[in-house]
Order: sequence, then structure tokens, then C-alpha cells
Amino acid sequence: MAINFGKRFGLGGLRLPISDPNEQRSIDYETLENMIDIFMDHGFNYFDTSYIYHGGLSEVALGKALVDRYPRDSFLLSTKMPIKFMKKKEDMETIFEEQLEKCHVDYFDFYLIHSIGKETYENCKKWDTFEFLKQKRAEGKFREFGVSLHDSPEFLDLILTEHPEIDFVIEQINYIDWKNPAIRSKEIYEVAVKHGKPIVVMEACKGGTLAEVPDEAKRIMKEYNPDASIASWAYRFVGSLPGVRVVLAGMPRMEFLYDNIKTFEEFQPLNDEEYKIIDKVVEIINANTPIPCTVCRYCESECPKNIAIPDYFALYNDMKRLEKSSSANDVLTQAFYYGNLIEQGRGPASACIKCEKCVKVCPQRLEIPKYLEEYVVAELESYNPEAQIKK
Repeated sequence: MAINFGKRFGLGGLRLPISDPNEQRSIDYETLENMIDIFMDHGFNYFDTSYIYHGGLSEVALGKALVDRYPRDSFLLSTKMPIKFMKKKEDMETIFEEQLEKCHVDYFDFYLIHSIGKETYENCKKWDTFEFLKQKRAEGKFREFGVSLHDSPEFLDLILTEHPEIDFVIEQINYIDWKNPAIRSKEIYEVAVKHGKPIVVMEACKGGTLAEVPDEAKRIMKEYNPDASIASWAYRFVGSLPGVRVVLAGMPRMEFLYDNIKTFEEFQPLNDEEYKIIDKVVEIINANTPIPCTVCRYCESECPKNIAIPDYFALYNDMKRLEKSSSANDVLTQAFYYGNLIEQGRGPASACIKCEKCVKVCPQRLEIPKYLEEYVVAELESYNPEAQIKK
């Protein structure tokens, strides 16, 4: 039976609404239920989650807020197997059954190997993961299986060649990473298209960073279309790509949901002039963003010193942008927030022991210890207010 995808926009479970900004497990169920109701009422039906999101509670949240409140055939549910965090072959069956229980379902519509990479792939081969998934698909435990990827186009080509049974791919695609030599979104997209695999897009707005672009970029966008939100440009960029099945968005606030519904309800592909504007915006953003972090928070759980890595990177990026366009007091606010996080028990950036556990799980392949030392410690942690005021 054909799968009804509704409209090509999905609610991502990586960034659900929370009541405490310092606690990812503090999911705001009342707001989440309202979001799901609005989402469904507007004809959208695709929900994506994972075993590890929100400290392991994202699947639980969708089980309560979605599955317990809507008929099973009214929505599509996707989740992922955390091979990277598993210890042995037997964990596949144990965790799969646990995921069904957490989500309150008898089957998933889509099931993926989460963040497949070279090390993960070796475990997949050792544990016969693809045979396990083919068997589960044959048993009706899910309708399609795929892979989510933060690796190279060459690696994706390898696994799709060796495993043509893969049904689809989740990829990080956005206009700032499209030609980025480290991320290589365009090349990865082209590999999936070559193999005829439908694409689900993650990080279309790059963790929200493409909703808050530098003032110069915002001015160009608003001059062309005053009514369009800045975020809508990012979502229309990926939604305009042939072969894209669904575009995912994490929406911790209600206004994000309404804005994205507006973008996708009557979707308009980008025109030639808008592509030229995006090219200019990419140049401006690259010149204004020292650390290209998406705040996915994978690194946080791996850090033995409890360093708030993505929060510190966000504060540093804000500080550098504000230095170019705002007052000294606005810049000082970032150093104030940094101190607050340390007072709340987070490790300072200078506590980094360079174990590089964070680097191994970073989807953006960031040199995190280097950024912490050369940017956060050198400038944000030792920030000199008096020197800034004198500038």
C-alpha cells in the first residue's frame, strides 16, 4: 500500500519544547500536544525521533503526545537504532523492542541506522545489522528502513552500492553547507539521487542558525520579500530540491511551527533571483560565523568535564557578531551568560582535557578542543570588559 506523506514537512524530535532551557529532559508536554494538534490539523503527518534525543525521552514524548492521542494510521513515525552507542549484537533486538514500547506502537513506518559512519558500519557488518533490519521489515515491524548520515559522499556511495535494499536516506542539507568542503551536502545529495533513494532532510535551518542571520544578509532578504521569514529561505532551499521526500524541523517554540506551516502549506520553490540572493547570504554568513555549530548536543553527553560546548560556541558566535554591529554592553552580555552557566555547575571551557570524545560524535566534524581553547578560553572566558568599552 502506498504511503501517504501528506505535505513534505516533518516534526523533528531532536528539539522539542522544554520547560527548563538547561535540562533537555524537561519536555513541555502541554505545548508539545498543542503543536501536534496544530500540525495534524494542517494536514502534516510525519514525525521523526530517535532513541537518544532529549536524554532518551523523545520517543517517550511522542508516544504520549502523539500515539496515545491519534489513530495509528493517521500519522507516520520514524525512529533510529543507536548502533554507535551499542555494545553487542544482542542489543539490537533489546533496544528495538524497547523503542516499540516507548513509542506505544506495534510497528514503525520508518526505521534507520542512526548516524552511520565508518566505525558504525564495521559494527553493522560484524553484527549482521542489515540482515536484522531486512527481517524486521519482512515481519512488518516497519515499512521502510534507511540510514542517517553525517559522513562523506564516497562513504554513502559505498554503503548504497553494497546495500541496495536501503529504502531512503536522511541527510544534512542546507544552503550554508551545500558547498562547504567539510560537510559536502551537495555531493552527498547527488549520491542519493544517483542511487534513486528518496531523501529526508535534517538540519535544513542548521540548528536555527539560519533563522538568525547577520543584519546585512537579513536586509537583502527583506528587501526582496518583506513578508517572508528568514527561516523560510532555508526551508524553501531544501524543499526545492528534486528527490526530497520530507524536510524535518525541530521546533521548540510555537511561532516556529506556525512559520514553517506557512512555508510548506502552499510551498513555492525558489526562483533564479532568490538563488542569487542566497549565494550572497552564504558569503555574509561565512564571514560572520567563526564556529559552525548546529547545537545538536551530541558532544555534551560525551564530555567527561560536563562542558556546555554548544552553549559556549553559541555565546562566542553571538559575541563576534555583536562586536561588528552592537554596543559594548550587548557584547558583555555574552560573557555574563557564560559565567551563569559555570555557576550552574557546567565545566568551563578551560577544563577541556582534549580527550576528543566530542570530536568523534560531532556531525559537523568540528575541532572542538581547538575551538574551546583558541576561541572560548582565549576570548570569551578571559574577556576584558574595560578593553571592549575603550574600543
